[in-house]
Amino acid sequence: MIAALNQAVDAVETQLADDPSVAFDAADVAAALGTTEHHLRRMFSSLAGMPLSDYVRRRRMALAAADLVRTRTDLLTLAVRYGYGSTEAFGRAFRAVHAVGPRDVRRDGGPLRTQPRIRFHLTVEGSVPMDTRTTDLPDLRLVGHAARVPLVHAGVNPHIAEHVAGIPPEETARLKELNDTEPTGVLAVSHDLDPDRAEGTELTYLHGVATTRVPPAGLDVLEVPAGTWAVFRTEGPHPEALQEAWAATATTWFPSQPWRLRPGPEIVAMLAYDAAAGRATCELWLPVEPG
Repeated sequence: MIAALNQAVDAVETQLADDPSVAFDAADVAAALGTTEHHLRRMFSSLAGMPLSDYVRRRRMALAAADLVRTRTDLLTLAVRYGYGSTEAFGRAFRAVHAVGPRDVRRDGGPLRTQPRIRFHLTVEGSVPMDTRTTDLPDLRLVGHAARVPLVHAGVNPHIAEHVAGIPPEETARLKELNDTEPTGVLAVSHDLDPDRAEGTELTYLHGVATTRVPPAGLDVLEVPAGTWAVFRTEGPHPEALQEAWAATATTWFPSQPWRLRPGPEIVAMLAYDAAAGRATCELWLPVEPG
């Protein structure tokens, strides 16, 4: 996967050099590399610390800044060259990256926030073993109560906390009675995430359980087809241990395993929780397929 990510970066540079006005086609690049757009975007975002779309935008604006400083090309021509239909749209995109407008840079020569070209390297120390298994599940339903919430990478997501706090304990107990398959227990389900996992983008969060039965009316239902899952068991401070394991799947596990992510919900099963100590034992379920 590391080689594929570096080839994707090469493809970004080639396309920007050939015609920076053309949108980068991650799906075509992923297919040429023998992987999927879903997996490529997830691995890039996890390892680079930014979404692939942000990287392309920053590199495009780095080239635009260089043209702006070393040439006298008028702003409208530059805007069109870099894929914008007006100087206003170009200016907004430029300012979002460099925090100053194109005219300011042309007059003063800066300041600029240039995005260097990324290169990926894998260092495997093996000092922190991951408690992992893979398993096949049949068709199942994830049922419960869902809400659209913004993505928060670190710490407690207050929007999720508010949603869960609004579900009465007796309703959660009723949901538990529907659970007749893995993953067991009450689940935290993240679905319909932004492909790049950008902070603040919306996802569907479901507080519920897994079942093979037809659920009663009034519940939100997510149909999940049969497939293979990678299951990562975590123990420690919550939610830090879980979030660290989630990140480590991209930085350590997937690059060294013959699996890749496939589209589908990402599930956390809470096996045990000590509220006083702030510690939990969890299972993180990720949908996978042969890489």
